[in-house]
Amino acid sequence: MSLVNLSHVCSHLQNASKARLGLTSVRSTNLHLRLLLGLRASGFLSTVIRGGPDPPRLLSPTSLMPEPDDAEAEADAAVTQANVASRRLWLGLKYWNSEPVLRQMSMVSKPTKRIHMDCRGLGLLVRGKESGYVKGLTNPGECLFVSTDRGVMEARECVERQIGGLLLCRVL
Repeated sequence: MSLVNLSHVCSHLQNASKARLGLTSVRSTNLHLRLLLGLRASGFLSTVIRGGPDPPRLLSPTSLMPEPDDAEAEADAAVTQANVASRRLWLGLKYWNSEPVLRQMSMVSKPTKRIHMDCRGLGLLVRGKESGYVKGLTNPGECLFVSTDRGVMEARECVERQIGGLLLCRVL
């Protein structure tokens, strides 16, 4: 797991939302995919599509899904040794009243200092209290994503399931 690449994704998403982009892409890795699907489930992103170096075609103003009949799309979707490095995750960003939904995204663990937290510490963070070096979740809609042995989850879900893990990033 590379936290350096994840910090690039955090800064890229923050910059893309400030620039008011509707569609952007990041490098496709399993960690990025799990985190971005968590962001979509939390309501920060509208779509997450795994694709090639070219953006997906826009079928309608609300849909970014590729056509299933298109032979070119099927050939592009096949992952081989030759094209695995060029795979991208295409993300649809959300806006509400002309303001980005994803306003700030920052790393909690750094590549040189990884912060692991157990269920008790995560419970304090979710309740808005400080735990160790990490400030609690105090703003409405703020999320903290944790990498566990069961995948990437939001901190509140980790507290419900009583599991801890590596703190990844904070999203507001």
